[in-house]
Amino acid sequence: MEFSNSSFWLEFLQGMLKPVAATAVVAMALALSFVQRLGIEWEMVYAIARAFLQLSIIGFVLEFIFTQRNIAWIVLAYLFMVVVAGYTAGQRAKHVPHGNYIAGASILAGTSLTMLLLVVLNVFPFVPRYIIPVSGMMVGNAMTVTGVTMKKLREDLKIQKDLVEVALALGATPRQATVQQVKRSVIIALSPVLDNAKTVGLISLPGAMTGLIMGGASPLEAVQLQIVVMNMLIGASTVSSIMSTYLCWPAFFTKAYQLEYEVFNAD
Repeated sequence: MEFSNSSFWLEFLQGMLKPVAATAVVAMALALSFVQRLGIEWEMVYAIARAFLQLSIIGFVLEFIFTQRNIAWIVLAYLFMVVVAGYTAGQRAKHVPHGNYIAGASILAGTSLTMLLLVVLNVFPFVPRYIIPVSGMMVGNAMTVTGVTMKKLREDLKIQKDLVEVALALGATPRQATVQQVKRSVIIALSPVLDNAKTVGLISLPGAMTGLIMGGASPLEAVQLQIVVMNMLIGASTVSSIMSTYLCWPAFFTKAYQLEYEVFNAD
């Protein structure tokens, strides 16, 4: 597609009329924030402006990638998402040493394995129009779950370090000494994903399903895709969450199987 074509730009500008008009609801939020003296008016303006800019740019990028037949573009787009997600999740668990790398590796493992299974089972064809949006959904959910898992695991170990040290003194390995804390952190991190799966369609219609229906697809087709999406989100998030706990152990313990106090004393 030629982006310099005048008809393309005219169509693009016409299509942006509705998004611009929708900013009226943001004006309402700004007014309420001002009246209630919340002091977040500029943060709202910054957030919506940044979202507008980011989505506009990514729209052009995806338009370009979708017209290419080179697999390398799919891989590059996927790796970019993983890197950004790893950094974001690592910031949530900023007191975990090398948290960015641990989160990135965990997200990569969970989402790539899930995507591989979906492609092998012919659920999705390996083309940009399917793989990139699907990867984005998986990476986004895995990012949230991984960040919460790492943060919660460190917090629980800090609170219950006496119990862990007793177990280590009795000859337990780090894995054996932290099994309860690991379970707790994984369960808490996965709870929102599982709760969403339990109530999907009853409280709200998910984004993928809503997008298909608004795009003209039948509700039954939309439901079929949404079932696939929920399954892949649970799979990718679970693998990423569990993987992050395994990768965190070297940061939490010394080579002599003792707690690394510097990690838990950091504020």
